[in-house]
Amino acid sequence: MRLLLDTHVLIWWVIGEAALTTTAENAIRDPGNEVLVSAASAWEIATKHRIGKLPQAGPLALAFEASITSQGFTGLPIAIHHGAAAGRLPGPHRDPFDRMLIAQALAESLTLVSNERVFDRYGVARLW
Repeated sequence: MRLLLDTHVLIWWVIGEAALTTTAENAIRDPGNEVLVSAASAWEIATKHRIGKLPQAGPLALAFEASITSQGFTGLPIAIHHGAAAGRLPGPHRDPFDRMLIAQALAESLTLVSNERVFDRYGVARLW
């Protein structure tokens, strides 16, 4: 399975937060799964850490690529078609980071690891 981690899942994983479900944790640990992290998460974490909303994410904000690589995760760049798809998504969900994750999951046939039920409205495969 190819997994795309929601930003909060990545943070919880790195800081060892117990909020992850057993299902999510097992899927991330499974060596048979490819775990991807979007460039949108790097942008979100750096932005929110800078303005004081994610103080616990300091190590990620300061060394994002090294942090995900050390976990065995793969970075997922944002391509032009991802941006266009995110902008065309219907509905009232306004979070640009979430919209990008949804667009990337749909475009790349990824399973989004997230507790966000709003993602289900977009037909994305979600694991939690």
